Amino acid sequence: MSASNVELARRSWDLPRHPELLEELYSPDLVWHESDQDVRGYDGAREFISGFVTGFPDITATVEDVFGDGDKVCTRWTLRGTHRGEFAGLSPTNRTVTMTGMTVHRIADGRIVEEWDAYDNLSLMQQVGAVPQPRASQEA
Repeated sequence: MSASNVELARRSWDLPRHPELLEELYSPDLVWHESDQDVRGYDGAREFISGFVTGFPDITATVEDVFGDGDKVCTRWTLRGTHRGEFAGLSPTNRTVTMTGMTVHRIADGRIVEEWDAYDNLSLMQQVGAVPQPRASQEA
């Protein structure tokens, strides 16, 4: 794994705060494999990121771990923010949320061309009140 690939994957998590980095870090034909859709190209990426930034304008990303081999780098990350704008059709709740996940980044010619994302979307929906929290067991 090259140091430049690691740095590229790490810097990709600056996108929510610095969307102008998109064209520097990613290939024009990028594909992000999300759990419910494939996000394609710069326009798709901008729209996807905008949804999170609109819903959580103070969003921050922390890269917890980075490892990889060859053209693939994996980042384990944590996103934090306050639900102050509409997100996924939900009105703002002003709740602070934390979402964790992992992304495998495939890199070619010095730019990210493909990503596979896995994250805890159910927990995020519970934190903003869209899905009820499970009740604690009442067993004695």
